[in-house]
Amino acid sequence: MPHRLRKSRKNRGSRTCGYGKVGQHRDQGAKPERKAGWHKHKWSYVIRYFPNYFGKRGFTSPKSLRQKVRIINVGKLEEIAANIPEAKEKENVFVDLDSLGYTKLLGTGEIRKPLTVKVAFCSKSASEKVKAAGGEILAEVEEKGE
Repeated sequence: MPHRLRKSRKNRGSRTCGYGKVGQHRDQGAKPERKAGWHKHKWSYVIRYFPNYFGKRGFTSPKSLRQKVRIINVGKLEEIAANIPEAKEKENVFVDLDSLGYTKLLGTGEIRKPLTVKVAFCSKSASEKVKAAGGEILAEVEEKGE
């Protein structure tokens, strides 16, 4: 449709542009998709259809406080010990899980070789299994229960 034939052009110069009394076509905004009035008269619309639209909720801890925990089970220790060059010569092999990037040792699996394991955290069942095989755990923290 040509611009010169549109209603908005025809009504230029009139006081209300075809909308009746003054103020009848003000305030609301045209459509509910637009954000005009969402904090005012369209509040019930926001609550019903977009309850989480405004603001954030909760607390996000800083990245500096978050710890990335990489776990390994006792059953994998013999595999790792086999890749250490001194493993064939020595009886009790030293396995440094900290240098391999692991932070926690858990007790799933079996172990038959005596190993000395260095790790930051260790579960109770993991330490019991390593000690039962004749090895020892060099852990900063040993957890109480599992």
